[in-house]
Amino acid sequence: MSIFDHYQTRYEAAKDEELSIQEFLALCKDDKSAYANAAERLLLAIGEPEVIDTAQDPRLSRIFSNRIISRYKTFEDFYGMEDAIEQIVSYLKHAAQGLEERKQILYLLGPVGGGKSSLAEKLKALMQKMPIYVLSANGERSPVSDHPFCLFDVNEDGDLLKSEYGIEKRYLRSIMSPWAAKRLHEFGGDITKFKVVKVRPSILDQVAIAKTEPGDENNQDISALVGKVDIRQLEHYSQDDPDAYSYSGALCRANQGLMEFVEMFKAPIKVLHPLLTATQEGNYNGTEGLSALPFDGMILAHSNESEWQTFRNNKNNEAFLDRVYIVKVPYCLRVSEEVKIYQKLLENSELSKAPCSPSTLELLGQFSVLSRLKEPENSSLFSKMRVYDGETLKDTDPKAKSYQEYRDYAGVDEACLVYLPFRVQDPISRV
Repeated sequence: MSIFDHYQTRYEAAKDEELSIQEFLALCKDDKSAYANAAERLLLAIGEPEVIDTAQDPRLSRIFSNRIISRYKTFEDFYGMEDAIEQIVSYLKHAAQGLEERKQILYLLGPVGGGKSSLAEKLKALMQKMPIYVLSANGERSPVSDHPFCLFDVNEDGDLLKSEYGIEKRYLRSIMSPWAAKRLHEFGGDITKFKVVKVRPSILDQVAIAKTEPGDENNQDISALVGKVDIRQLEHYSQDDPDAYSYSGALCRANQGLMEFVEMFKAPIKVLHPLLTATQEGNYNGTEGLSALPFDGMILAHSNESEWQTFRNNKNNEAFLDRVYIVKVPYCLRVSEEVKIYQKLLENSELSKAPCSPSTLELLGQFSVLSRLKEPENSSLFSKMRVYDGETLKDTDPKAKSYQEYRDYAGVDEACLVYLPFRVQDPISRV
């Protein structure tokens, strides 16, 4: 197959498919992923883990204290991040079950260059793997990716849908958008005139995946999240008409998917207010006199430690603190994993085939890790580094402590509060 045929085949496979409401409900009876929430779809995309009993490996048993750990093939290029990935998966599992996590913002917290942005990009890429189902009318797809279940009322229709199609009531919580409500009135309440479109989430087209960044306080307002009136449409519609509204906000585009907020706490606090109701109640208000807009997706944010400390210490921000699920993404503290990171960097550069002196990367890895460690008590820093990498020093350094003793003394913020970390990319690029 040529590259052109391969590209065309891939493009055709990602094209939209249209179903009737009846066909969609029949599909729901056989395939629960047709109405899975964003966290459930992301878990399906991540896949099942490889379960490792660290007690069977002497080195891993010293690092993980004989725990059973999970490793995911989708995150195999993220070295030394087992704890952060496990916390993310735990968040997704609980959100998929409809617990409190589904109302919280997944917040990656860590130092510069720790891998937060790479994790965010990976999660967005994984979100593209599983399709979503969006309401359509008159050949036009819902601008806020309304799920077909928004047509049904949990109190009026919940029992019927449960008995006939096996759909749990907890999946019927999404409200109808102003766009869908207008079409319903136009159809005289006949929901069979609606269509359902099977859509692939797309970073490129901003379908169910959106990204927003903080701007200047003088030129950024909540329209970056909730959209605004489309001035060009005011010639044809009144200002409060759903068709006169531009659903261009990140929350509008990310419904049923994932919204990434880069450096969230650098944004003005007034810009963050729609996130409160979007996460807690599953809806938010636009900038015009419209009814509430639905949001049944995930919000992913990340920033550095300094922004988080500033935000947390401000008493005016208490409402946000309980809405944040923190996952710490520290620097890697294992030399062997650090070396793998450098090898990955080199493989993606022109230096991949350049000669390299023996132990060069190991030396750089040791130097980097040493710059991140907290000085231990009554023990050498070099011994601590070796213990963190899973070595046993009983015969060579009687003062060396166990892995857990070093961790307990250093505290939970070791490798997070590094003010002048050694950046190995700089000397590598100058060779």
